[in-house]
Amino acid sequence: MAAMDENLLNDVVKAALAAGADAAEAVSAERRALSIAVRLGELEEVEREEARDLGLRVFVGRRQATVSGSDISAEARAKLIARAVAMAKLAPEDPYAGLADRDLLALGAHADLDLYDPTEPDPETLEAKARVAEDAARAVPKVTNSDGASASWSAAHWAMVTSGGFSGVHRASGFSLGASAIAGDETGMENGYEGRSVRWQADLPDAQAIGAEAGRRAAARLGARKIASTTAAVVFENRLAASLMGPLIGAISGPSIARGTSFLKDKLGQAVFGAQVTITDDPHRRRGLGSAPFDDEGVVNGPRALIEAGVLTTWLLNSASARQLGLTSTGHASRGLAGPPGVGTSNLTLQPGVRSQAELIKDAGTGLLVTSMFGPSLNGNTGDWSVGCSGFWFEGGELAYPVAEITVAGNLIDIYGRLVPGSDLEIRGSANAPSLLVDSLAIAGL
Repeated sequence: MAAMDENLLNDVVKAALAAGADAAEAVSAERRALSIAVRLGELEEVEREEARDLGLRVFVGRRQATVSGSDISAEARAKLIARAVAMAKLAPEDPYAGLADRDLLALGAHADLDLYDPTEPDPETLEAKARVAEDAARAVPKVTNSDGASASWSAAHWAMVTSGGFSGVHRASGFSLGASAIAGDETGMENGYEGRSVRWQADLPDAQAIGAEAGRRAAARLGARKIASTTAAVVFENRLAASLMGPLIGAISGPSIARGTSFLKDKLGQAVFGAQVTITDDPHRRRGLGSAPFDDEGVVNGPRALIEAGVLTTWLLNSASARQLGLTSTGHASRGLAGPPGVGTSNLTLQPGVRSQAELIKDAGTGLLVTSMFGPSLNGNTGDWSVGCSGFWFEGGELAYPVAEITVAGNLIDIYGRLVPGSDLEIRGSANAPSLLVDSLAIAGL
Protein backbone atom coordinates (compact mmCIF):
# COMPACT_ATOMS: atom_id res chain seq x y z
CA MET A 1 0.00 0.00 0.00
CA ALA A 2 1.59 3.25 -1.11
CA ALA A 3 2.06 5.90 1.55
CA MET A 4 -0.10 9.02 1.41
CA ASP A 5 2.56 11.63 0.61
CA GLU A 6 3.02 15.11 2.00
CA ASN A 7 2.10 16.66 -1.37
CA LEU A 8 -1.45 15.36 -0.99
CA LEU A 9 -1.66 16.74 2.55
CA ASN A 10 -0.34 20.08 1.31
CA ASP A 11 -3.09 20.10 -1.31
CA VAL A 12 -5.70 19.40 1.37
CA VAL A 13 -4.44 22.27 3.53
CA LYS A 14 -4.40 24.71 0.59
CA ALA A 15 -7.92 23.65 -0.41
CA ALA A 16 -9.14 24.18 3.16
CA LEU A 17 -7.75 27.72 3.19
CA ALA A 18 -9.34 28.40 -0.18
CA ALA A 19 -12.67 27.13 1.19
CA GLY A 20 -12.67 29.69 3.98
CA ALA A 21 -10.46 28.32 6.77
CA ASP A 22 -8.01 30.71 8.42
CA ALA A 23 -5.68 27.82 9.33
CA ALA A 24 -5.63 24.08 8.73
CA GLU A 25 -3.87 20.89 9.75
CA ALA A 26 -4.01 17.68 7.69
CA VAL A 27 -2.95 14.30 9.05
CA SER A 28 -2.73 10.88 7.43
CA ALA A 29 -2.42 7.54 9.17
CA GLU A 30 -1.79 4.29 7.34
CA ARG A 31 -1.49 0.85 8.85
CA ARG A 32 -0.95 -2.72 7.73
CA ALA A 33 -1.18 -5.56 10.21
CA LEU A 34 -1.30 -9.34 10.41
CA SER A 35 -2.21 -11.37 13.50
CA ILE A 36 -2.31 -15.15 13.97
CA ALA A 37 -3.86 -16.92 16.98
CA VAL A 38 -3.69 -20.60 17.88
CA ARG A 39 -5.36 -22.57 20.66
CA LEU A 40 -4.82 -26.16 21.75
CA GLY A 41 -2.57 -26.77 18.78
CA GLU A 42 -5.09 -25.57 16.19
CA LEU A 43 -5.17 -22.42 14.11
CA GLU A 44 -7.93 -20.29 15.63
CA GLU A 45 -7.85 -16.88 13.98
CA VAL A 46 -6.15 -14.98 11.18
CA GLU A 47 -6.66 -11.22 11.00
CA ARG A 48 -5.27 -8.98 8.26
CA GLU A 49 -5.76 -5.22 8.24
CA GLU A 50 -5.06 -2.47 5.74
CA ALA A 51 -6.28 0.99 6.62
CA ARG A 52 -5.63 4.45 5.24
CA ASP A 53 -7.29 7.47 6.84
CA LEU A 54 -7.19 11.21 6.44
CA GLY A 55 -7.89 13.72 9.19
CA LEU A 56 -8.41 17.46 8.86
CA ARG A 57 -8.63 20.16 11.53
CA VAL A 58 -9.60 23.65 10.42
CA PHE A 59 -9.90 26.99 12.20
CA VAL A 60 -12.21 29.87 11.38
CA GLY A 61 -11.13 32.57 13.77
CA ARG A 62 -11.14 30.88 17.18
CA ARG A 63 -13.63 28.26 16.09
CA GLN A 64 -12.42 24.82 15.13
CA ALA A 65 -13.68 21.52 13.73
CA THR A 66 -12.09 18.16 13.05
CA VAL A 67 -13.24 15.57 10.51
CA SER A 68 -11.78 12.32 9.20
CA GLY A 69 -12.43 9.74 6.52
CA SER A 70 -10.95 6.72 4.77
CA ASP A 71 -11.83 7.74 1.19
CA ILE A 72 -9.03 9.95 -0.16
CA SER A 73 -10.34 10.38 -3.70
CA ALA A 74 -10.47 13.94 -4.98
CA GLU A 75 -14.27 14.03 -4.69
CA ALA A 76 -14.24 12.67 -1.12
CA ARG A 77 -11.51 15.10 -0.10
CA ALA A 78 -13.52 18.05 -1.43
CA LYS A 79 -16.57 16.96 0.59
CA LEU A 80 -14.43 16.43 3.70
CA ILE A 81 -12.95 19.91 3.40
CA ALA A 82 -16.32 21.56 2.81
CA ARG A 83 -17.84 19.76 5.79
CA ALA A 84 -14.95 20.73 8.08
CA VAL A 85 -15.16 24.43 7.20
CA ALA A 86 -18.94 24.46 7.55
CA MET A 87 -18.70 22.78 10.96
CA ALA A 88 -16.03 25.21 12.16
CA LYS A 89 -18.20 28.22 11.25
CA LEU A 90 -20.95 26.83 13.50
CA ALA A 91 -18.69 25.76 16.38
CA PRO A 92 -18.49 27.76 19.62
CA GLU A 93 -15.52 30.07 19.99
CA ASP A 94 -12.56 28.72 21.90
CA PRO A 95 -10.11 31.47 22.92
CA TYR A 96 -7.30 28.93 23.21
CA ALA A 97 -7.80 27.15 19.87
CA GLY A 98 -5.18 27.39 17.15
CA LEU A 99 -2.18 25.75 15.57
CA ALA A 100 1.04 25.42 17.54
CA ASP A 101 3.16 28.57 17.68
CA ARG A 102 5.63 28.58 14.80
CA ASP A 103 8.67 29.18 17.01
CA LEU A 104 7.95 25.88 18.81
CA LEU A 105 7.73 23.73 15.67
CA ALA A 106 10.15 20.92 14.87
CA LEU A 107 11.24 22.38 11.55
CA GLY A 108 13.98 20.90 9.41
CA ALA A 109 15.34 17.35 9.60
CA HIS A 110 13.84 15.06 12.21
CA ALA A 111 15.68 12.46 14.27
CA ASP A 112 15.79 8.88 12.99
CA LEU A 113 14.70 6.88 16.03
CA ASP A 114 15.11 3.44 14.42
CA LEU A 115 11.42 2.64 14.77
CA TYR A 116 10.91 0.81 11.48
CA ASP A 117 12.00 -2.76 10.77
CA PRO A 118 11.31 -3.57 7.09
CA THR A 119 10.92 -7.27 7.88
CA GLU A 120 7.41 -8.47 7.03
CA PRO A 121 6.79 -11.99 8.36
CA ASP A 122 4.44 -14.27 6.45
CA PRO A 123 1.45 -15.96 8.13
CA GLU A 124 3.30 -19.27 8.38
CA THR A 125 6.15 -17.69 10.34
CA LEU A 126 3.78 -16.01 12.80
CA GLU A 127 1.77 -19.19 13.23
CA ALA A 128 4.93 -21.16 13.95
CA LYS A 129 5.98 -18.69 16.68
CA ALA A 130 2.55 -18.82 18.27
CA ARG A 131 2.60 -22.63 18.24
CA VAL A 132 6.02 -22.74 19.90
CA ALA A 133 4.84 -20.36 22.62
CA GLU A 134 1.65 -22.30 23.30
CA ASP A 135 3.43 -25.66 23.29
CA ALA A 136 5.94 -24.33 25.83
CA ALA A 137 3.14 -23.06 28.07
CA ARG A 138 1.24 -26.36 27.90
CA ALA A 139 4.40 -28.31 28.75
CA VAL A 140 4.70 -26.67 32.18
CA PRO A 141 3.69 -29.04 35.01
CA LYS A 142 0.13 -28.44 36.29
CA VAL A 143 -0.88 -26.52 33.16
CA THR A 144 -4.10 -28.25 32.08
CA ASN A 145 -5.52 -25.97 29.41
CA SER A 146 -4.72 -23.00 27.21
CA ASP A 147 -6.32 -19.69 26.34
CA GLY A 148 -4.12 -19.71 23.27
CA ALA A 149 -1.14 -17.85 21.90
CA SER A 150 -0.85 -15.14 19.28
CA ALA A 151 1.82 -13.54 17.14
CA SER A 152 1.40 -10.31 15.17
CA TRP A 153 3.14 -7.78 12.99
CA SER A 154 2.22 -4.23 12.00
CA ALA A 155 3.61 -1.30 10.05
CA ALA A 156 2.32 2.26 10.37
CA HIS A 157 3.00 5.52 8.55
CA TRP A 158 2.03 8.92 10.00
CA ALA A 159 2.30 12.28 8.25
CA MET A 160 1.19 15.80 9.13
CA VAL A 161 1.17 19.13 7.28
CA THR A 162 -0.08 22.44 8.69
CA SER A 163 -0.66 25.88 7.24
CA GLY A 164 1.67 27.11 9.97
CA GLY A 165 4.67 25.74 8.11
CA PHE A 166 5.11 22.29 9.62
CA SER A 167 5.58 19.12 7.58
CA GLY A 168 6.65 15.80 9.08
CA VAL A 169 6.54 12.07 8.55
CA HIS A 170 7.45 9.09 10.66
CA ARG A 171 6.85 5.38 10.41
CA ALA A 172 7.07 2.49 12.81
CA SER A 173 6.78 -1.28 12.90
CA GLY A 174 5.58 -3.59 15.65
CA PHE A 175 6.07 -7.26 16.51
CA SER A 176 4.16 -8.96 19.32
CA LEU A 177 4.01 -12.43 20.82
CA GLY A 178 1.98 -13.65 23.77
CA ALA A 179 0.62 -16.78 25.42
CA SER A 180 -2.01 -17.48 28.06
CA ALA A 181 -2.05 -20.70 30.09
CA ILE A 182 -4.51 -22.28 32.51
CA ALA A 183 -3.23 -24.39 35.40
CA GLY A 184 -5.43 -26.60 37.50
CA ASP A 185 -5.45 -28.94 40.49
CA GLU A 186 -7.83 -29.95 43.27
CA THR A 187 -7.91 -26.34 44.54
CA GLY A 188 -9.20 -24.86 41.28
CA MET A 189 -7.87 -23.19 38.14
CA GLU A 190 -5.66 -20.15 37.59
CA ASN A 191 -4.59 -18.13 34.55
CA GLY A 192 -1.12 -16.95 33.64
CA TYR A 193 -0.03 -14.67 30.79
CA GLU A 194 3.21 -13.50 29.28
CA GLY A 195 3.62 -11.30 26.22
CA ARG A 196 5.98 -8.80 24.67
CA SER A 197 5.80 -6.10 22.00
CA VAL A 198 8.81 -4.55 20.27
CA ARG A 199 9.64 -2.36 17.28
CA TRP A 200 12.18 -4.75 15.72
CA GLN A 201 11.67 -8.46 15.24
CA ALA A 202 15.17 -9.24 16.49
CA ASP A 203 14.32 -7.69 19.86
CA LEU A 204 11.42 -10.07 20.50
CA PRO A 205 12.18 -12.62 23.23
CA ASP A 206 12.30 -16.31 22.36
CA ALA A 207 8.85 -17.85 21.84
CA GLN A 208 9.77 -20.83 24.04
CA ALA A 209 10.67 -18.50 26.93
CA ILE A 210 7.45 -16.50 26.59
CA GLY A 211 5.29 -19.64 26.66
CA ALA A 212 7.18 -21.17 29.57
CA GLU A 213 6.77 -17.98 31.62
CA ALA A 214 3.02 -17.93 30.95
CA GLY A 215 2.76 -21.51 32.19
CA ARG A 216 4.95 -20.83 35.21
CA ARG A 217 2.84 -17.86 36.25
CA ALA A 218 -0.37 -19.88 35.98
CA ALA A 219 0.98 -22.82 37.99
CA ALA A 220 2.38 -20.52 40.68
CA ARG A 221 -1.10 -19.13 41.31
CA LEU A 222 -2.64 -22.49 42.24
CA GLY A 223 -3.94 -22.73 45.78
CA ALA A 224 -4.59 -18.99 46.07
CA ARG A 225 -6.18 -18.04 49.39
CA LYS A 226 -8.30 -15.19 50.64
CA ILE A 227 -6.87 -13.18 53.50
CA ALA A 228 -8.35 -11.09 56.27
CA SER A 229 -8.41 -7.32 55.89
CA THR A 230 -5.28 -5.73 57.28
CA THR A 231 -2.71 -3.00 56.83
CA ALA A 232 0.68 -4.12 55.57
CA ALA A 233 3.55 -3.41 53.21
CA VAL A 234 2.77 -3.84 49.51
CA VAL A 235 5.27 -4.53 46.73
CA PHE A 236 4.04 -3.98 43.18
CA GLU A 237 5.76 -6.26 40.66
CA ASN A 238 7.75 -4.45 37.98
CA ARG A 239 5.63 -5.64 35.05
CA LEU A 240 2.58 -3.80 36.42
CA ALA A 241 4.11 -1.15 38.70
CA ALA A 242 4.01 1.46 35.94
CA SER A 243 0.22 1.55 36.33
CA LEU A 244 0.76 3.61 39.48
CA MET A 245 2.03 6.37 37.17
CA GLY A 246 -1.24 6.52 35.22
CA PRO A 247 -3.03 8.68 37.81
CA LEU A 248 0.07 10.88 38.04
CA ILE A 249 0.00 11.60 34.31
CA GLY A 250 -3.69 12.46 34.42
CA ALA A 251 -3.10 14.72 37.42
CA ILE A 252 -0.29 16.75 35.78
CA SER A 253 -1.89 17.06 32.35
CA GLY A 254 -2.59 20.64 31.32
CA PRO A 255 -6.33 20.15 30.73
CA SER A 256 -6.78 18.76 34.27
CA ILE A 257 -4.84 21.64 35.77
CA ALA A 258 -6.80 24.18 33.73
CA ARG A 259 -10.09 22.67 34.93
CA GLY A 260 -8.85 22.56 38.53
CA THR A 261 -9.74 18.87 38.79
CA SER A 262 -6.34 17.47 39.80
CA PHE A 263 -5.20 16.26 43.21
CA LEU A 264 -1.77 17.70 42.31
CA LYS A 265 -2.95 21.11 41.08
CA ASP A 266 -1.04 22.97 43.82
CA LYS A 267 2.09 20.80 43.81
CA LEU A 268 4.22 22.19 40.94
CA GLY A 269 7.78 22.70 42.15
CA GLN A 270 7.12 20.72 45.32
CA ALA A 271 8.23 17.28 46.51
CA VAL A 272 5.51 14.77 45.61
CA PHE A 273 7.71 11.67 45.90
CA GLY A 274 10.70 10.89 48.07
CA ALA A 275 14.10 12.10 46.89
CA GLN A 276 14.91 8.60 45.59
CA VAL A 277 12.25 8.86 42.84
CA THR A 278 12.89 10.30 39.37
CA ILE A 279 10.41 9.84 36.52
CA THR A 280 11.43 10.66 32.97
CA ASP A 281 9.65 10.87 29.63
CA ASP A 282 11.77 10.32 26.52
CA PRO A 283 10.11 10.50 23.08
CA HIS A 284 13.49 10.00 21.42
CA ARG A 285 14.31 6.59 22.88
CA ARG A 286 15.61 4.46 20.03
CA ARG A 287 13.17 1.67 19.13
CA GLY A 288 10.85 2.89 21.89
CA LEU A 289 7.20 1.86 21.73
CA GLY A 290 6.16 5.43 22.52
CA SER A 291 8.80 7.24 20.47
CA ALA A 292 8.17 9.97 17.90
CA PRO A 293 10.44 12.68 16.44
CA PHE A 294 7.86 15.44 17.13
CA ASP A 295 4.60 15.70 19.02
CA ASP A 296 1.15 15.50 17.41
CA GLU A 297 1.04 19.24 16.76
CA GLY A 298 4.49 19.25 15.18
CA VAL A 299 6.10 20.77 18.28
CA VAL A 300 9.68 19.98 19.26
CA ASN A 301 9.81 17.20 21.84
CA GLY A 302 12.65 15.66 23.80
CA PRO A 303 13.70 13.92 27.02
CA ARG A 304 12.36 15.51 30.17
CA ALA A 305 12.29 14.71 33.89
CA LEU A 306 8.69 15.03 35.08
CA ILE A 307 9.69 14.14 38.63
CA GLU A 308 13.28 14.94 39.58
CA ALA A 309 14.56 13.72 42.95
CA GLY A 310 10.93 13.64 44.09
CA VAL A 311 10.01 17.14 42.88
CA LEU A 312 7.24 17.76 40.33
CA THR A 313 8.96 19.86 37.66
CA THR A 314 6.34 20.44 34.95
CA TRP A 315 2.81 20.12 33.68
CA LEU A 316 2.19 18.18 30.46
CA LEU A 317 1.00 20.73 27.91
CA ASN A 318 -0.30 20.88 24.38
CA SER A 319 -0.84 24.23 22.69
CA ALA A 320 -4.40 24.82 23.91
CA SER A 321 -3.78 23.99 27.57
CA ALA A 322 -0.53 25.97 27.52
CA ARG A 323 -2.37 29.06 26.28
CA GLN A 324 -5.08 28.59 28.90
CA LEU A 325 -2.45 28.44 31.66
CA GLY A 326 -0.28 31.23 30.23
CA LEU A 327 2.57 28.78 29.62
CA THR A 328 4.38 27.17 26.67
CA SER A 329 3.67 23.76 25.13
CA THR A 330 5.94 21.02 26.49
CA GLY A 331 5.65 18.91 23.33
CA HIS A 332 3.12 16.49 24.80
CA ALA A 333 0.26 16.91 22.31
CA SER A 334 -1.30 13.56 21.46
CA ARG A 335 -4.06 12.90 18.96
CA GLY A 336 -5.79 10.50 16.65
CA LEU A 337 -7.66 11.63 13.56
CA ALA A 338 -11.16 12.29 14.86
CA GLY A 339 -10.62 15.10 17.35
CA PRO A 340 -8.33 17.90 18.50
CA PRO A 341 -5.11 17.02 20.30
CA GLY A 342 -5.13 15.94 23.91
CA VAL A 343 -2.11 15.35 26.11
CA GLY A 344 0.00 12.20 26.46
CA THR A 345 3.43 10.87 27.32
CA SER A 346 5.85 8.88 25.17
CA ASN A 347 8.30 6.54 26.91
CA LEU A 348 7.61 7.03 30.59
CA THR A 349 10.16 5.55 33.01
CA LEU A 350 10.34 5.50 36.78
CA GLN A 351 14.08 5.20 37.28
CA PRO A 352 15.38 2.23 39.30
CA GLY A 353 16.60 2.22 42.86
CA VAL A 354 19.32 0.03 44.37
CA ARG A 355 17.47 -2.92 45.95
CA SER A 356 16.14 -5.98 44.14
CA GLN A 357 12.54 -7.12 44.50
CA ALA A 358 13.72 -9.88 46.85
CA GLU A 359 15.51 -7.29 48.98
CA LEU A 360 12.42 -5.06 49.11
CA ILE A 361 10.39 -8.04 50.31
CA LYS A 362 13.04 -8.97 52.86
CA ASP A 363 13.18 -5.41 54.16
CA ALA A 364 9.38 -5.23 54.45
CA GLY A 365 9.19 -8.56 56.30
CA THR A 366 5.46 -9.20 56.02
CA GLY A 367 3.06 -8.05 53.33
CA LEU A 368 1.70 -8.47 49.83
CA LEU A 369 3.45 -8.88 46.47
CA VAL A 370 0.96 -7.73 43.80
CA THR A 371 1.30 -9.56 40.48
CA SER A 372 -2.11 -8.77 38.95
CA MET A 373 -4.29 -5.65 39.09
CA PHE A 374 -7.78 -4.92 37.81
CA GLY A 375 -10.66 -2.47 38.21
CA PRO A 376 -8.81 0.61 39.53
CA SER A 377 -10.87 3.42 41.02
CA LEU A 378 -9.63 7.00 41.40
CA ASN A 379 -11.05 10.24 42.74
CA GLY A 380 -9.14 12.69 40.57
CA ASN A 381 -9.82 15.61 42.91
CA THR A 382 -8.56 13.99 46.11
CA GLY A 383 -6.21 11.22 44.94
CA ASP A 384 -8.12 8.50 46.79
CA TRP A 385 -7.31 5.28 44.93
CA SER A 386 -8.13 1.59 45.13
CA VAL A 387 -7.53 -1.43 42.91
CA GLY A 388 -8.46 -5.09 42.87
CA CYS A 389 -5.48 -7.40 42.85
CA SER A 390 -3.98 -10.81 43.42
CA GLY A 391 -0.46 -11.97 44.13
CA PHE A 392 1.52 -13.56 46.95
CA TRP A 393 1.57 -13.05 50.69
CA PHE A 394 5.06 -12.93 52.17
CA GLU A 395 6.22 -13.50 55.74
CA GLY A 396 9.66 -13.32 57.26
CA GLY A 397 10.89 -11.74 54.05
CA GLU A 398 9.95 -14.81 51.95
CA LEU A 399 7.00 -15.60 49.69
CA ALA A 400 4.53 -17.78 51.61
CA TYR A 401 1.44 -18.51 49.48
CA PRO A 402 -0.66 -17.04 46.64
CA VAL A 403 -3.63 -14.80 47.48
CA ALA A 404 -6.64 -13.59 45.48
CA GLU A 405 -9.79 -11.47 45.66
CA ILE A 406 -8.26 -8.58 47.56
CA THR A 407 -8.22 -4.80 47.22
CA VAL A 408 -5.52 -2.35 48.16
CA ALA A 409 -6.36 1.29 48.78
CA GLY A 410 -4.88 4.59 49.88
CA ASN A 411 -4.40 8.21 48.95
CA LEU A 412 -1.92 8.67 46.13
CA ILE A 413 -0.29 11.74 47.64
CA ASP A 414 0.53 9.60 50.67
CA ILE A 415 1.47 6.57 48.54
CA TYR A 416 3.76 8.57 46.25
CA GLY A 417 5.49 10.17 49.22
CA ARG A 418 6.41 6.75 50.66
CA LEU A 419 7.15 4.84 47.47
CA VAL A 420 10.52 3.06 47.22
CA PRO A 421 11.73 1.89 43.77
CA GLY A 422 13.52 -1.41 43.31
CA SER A 423 16.41 -2.11 40.97
CA ASP A 424 14.64 -4.47 38.55
CA LEU A 425 13.59 -2.02 35.83
CA GLU A 426 12.76 -3.82 32.58
CA ILE A 427 11.69 -1.96 29.44
CA ARG A 428 8.55 -3.77 28.34
CA GLY A 429 6.33 -1.05 26.91
CA SER A 430 5.81 2.71 26.68
CA ALA A 431 5.50 3.03 30.48
CA ASN A 432 7.97 1.17 32.68
CA ALA A 433 8.93 0.94 36.33
CA PRO A 434 10.87 -1.35 38.64
CA SER A 435 9.13 -3.14 41.49
CA LEU A 436 7.77 -0.57 43.93
CA LEU A 437 7.42 -0.84 47.71
CA VAL A 438 4.90 1.09 49.78
CA ASP A 439 5.53 0.38 53.45
CA SER A 440 1.90 0.40 54.60
CA LEU A 441 -1.38 0.16 52.67
CA ALA A 442 -4.92 -0.83 53.56
CA ILE A 443 -5.64 -4.33 52.25
CA ALA A 444 -9.28 -5.42 52.07
CA GLY A 445 -9.86 -9.17 52.03
CA LEU A 446 -12.43 -11.32 53.84
